[in-house]
Amino acid sequence: MNVGLNEISKILQENNNFYILTHKSPDGDTLGSAFALCFALQKINKNAKVLCNDEIPNKYNFLCENIIQQNFEPEYVISIDISDTQLLGENLDRFVDKIDLCIDHHQSNSHFSKYWYIEKNSASTAEIIYKIIENLNVKIDRNIANCIYTGISTDTGCFRQSNTTARSYRIAAILIDSGADAFKINKIMFDTKTKAKFAIEKIVIENIEFFFNNICAIISINYEDIVKIGVCESDFDGISSIPKQIEGVLISAFIREQKPGIFKISMRTDESIDASEICAKLNGGGHRCAAGCTINGDFFAVKNKLLTTIGSYIDNNKKYERNNPYK
Repeated sequence: MNVGLNEISKILQENNNFYILTHKSPDGDTLGSAFALCFALQKINKNAKVLCNDEIPNKYNFLCENIIQQNFEPEYVISIDISDTQLLGENLDRFVDKIDLCIDHHQSNSHFSKYWYIEKNSASTAEIIYKIIENLNVKIDRNIANCIYTGISTDTGCFRQSNTTARSYRIAAILIDSGADAFKINKIMFDTKTKAKFAIEKIVIENIEFFFNNICAIISINYEDIVKIGVCESDFDGISSIPKQIEGVLISAFIREQKPGIFKISMRTDESIDASEICAKLNGGGHRCAAGCTINGDFFAVKNKLLTTIGSYIDNNKKYERNNPYK
């Protein structure tokens, strides 16, 4: 059932022991949003704990360094930035039928929880968490500000992507006034790379392929190279957007072999093209300009299936031609 901010405030005030779930392969939005809510609940004397299927990447450690570690049995389970229970991961799948409240901004959200609050036009879940904390009348301190700023900045590509709104900037300004270290966070998230990430970028740039009159670019990396390099999940952040930097490219897709025969597709598009619609045809989803899916098979079969789906979308949506100044 859909609920509003006042109903969420009532839920958070009337219950005491909260588990906050993040999605697998965690990013800045799911972690920043979850830890911001955790800090806020602990400030009003609630028990709260953030759970993640995977190990939290080192670059996000600053988000949780001041969290109070509490041991308790949960009475209320909240999912953050999760559009479908498949994104929980095998270590958290015990909560599939136990999620009381879902807070999310994905247009592909499957409404799997007892209650949900979805803002499909929000640039990030972190912006929603800001509204929830504000509605709770909890003072935003440095810890909360750093968490929410991280969520907004990472999901907007440091305020450069088309999902960025005036509200994104307004909230960011308030967060900086509240103590968020924007310079430090931006440096960590956008100006610092591991050697492994450089190695990945070298591989994908060398094998980039162009299709459909060069408006579509595909990059890829196989499982063998991933193992050889020794990468962390966070090393893949931003890789899918590399081809979109090329003049005239409207559709960028990154094919990553997570395990032998299992390929994760990350797609980024110009606002004139709906990435979520394309990925939905492949049992995935996401946002208009950022979506993904998983396809099983060998690399060439997976690539052909992806290209066939993209080609079908292009054939059925000729209006993109008018929005391509490079055609």
